[in-house]
Amino acid sequence: MANSRAFTEAGIEGNEGSLNNGMPSTTVWKDFMALIKIGIVNSNAITTFTGIWLALHFTGKGFFNNLDIVFYTLIGSSLIIAGSCSLNNYIDRDIDHLMERTKARPTVTGKANPLLVAVMSFALIAGGTLLLLLTTKTAVLIGLVGVFSYVVLYTIWTKRRFVSNTIVGSISGAVPPLIGWAAVDASLDPMAWVLFLIMFIWQPPHFYALAMRRAEEYRAAGVPMLPVVKGFKATKIHTYVWITLLIPLPFLLPDLGTLFIVFATMLNIGWIAVGVYANKFKNDIKWATLMFVYSIQYLTILFVAMVIVTLI
Repeated sequence: MANSRAFTEAGIEGNEGSLNNGMPSTTVWKDFMALIKIGIVNSNAITTFTGIWLALHFTGKGFFNNLDIVFYTLIGSSLIIAGSCSLNNYIDRDIDHLMERTKARPTVTGKANPLLVAVMSFALIAGGTLLLLLTTKTAVLIGLVGVFSYVVLYTIWTKRRFVSNTIVGSISGAVPPLIGWAAVDASLDPMAWVLFLIMFIWQPPHFYALAMRRAEEYRAAGVPMLPVVKGFKATKIHTYVWITLLIPLPFLLPDLGTLFIVFATMLNIGWIAVGVYANKFKNDIKWATLMFVYSIQYLTILFVAMVIVTLI
């Protein structure tokens, strides 16, 4: 949970065994937020909520009559994502010091005790699983598939071995809306699977842009990201191919209406247009930066739009 991851202050103590080495509690909290990758947790909460909302809407169930399901699902999925991300930090602590964007992680600096990070990670996953059990077994199963695909298939198996690591990691990043839908409707309407496909296909171009910006860092860490193995030109081509695959998907959501289909199609075409426009700068890093920023805005806007059109 590329996508996509019971805590006490003792969980991020230093190597000497003190609570937080005299650091203020705000620093302890920031370290915790860094361990669980709060940005990923928050972005996945948006897509999970959209899955919940659409399932409630199209099954005719009232939102306010099911606030307990909404609560259990959002908190439960956030906990398992937080636990998975924390476990990713624990596993990657031997290479994170080689990358500028990860060298300040608490698992690298020594602020976090590795054993306690591992224990905290499993506790978060367990707590999230228990909350999801209050919804449906299908939601639990999908959540655990997400954990397995992110921690085992991506972090442990493919990340350091195969250039396809990004695609494998996209599986975990695509499950949050499925969890949300399954918590309400375990039968998983085809619309839920379209949400999964959107998330799955969105991730490669998003992460390819990030990998281009950090290509030398990934090279130093021995991580075979596409720009490192195939170069920037090939990465750009792959990026355009993945974005093109997004174009037909809004047409598989006719129940969201023509307005949404037109809007989503404009977003997809706009992403390609940004890439074409950015080529004029003759700067691959600037191209990657613009594409990365667009990808983040794209995801938020698209999933919020899915909710808004049901209210019109």
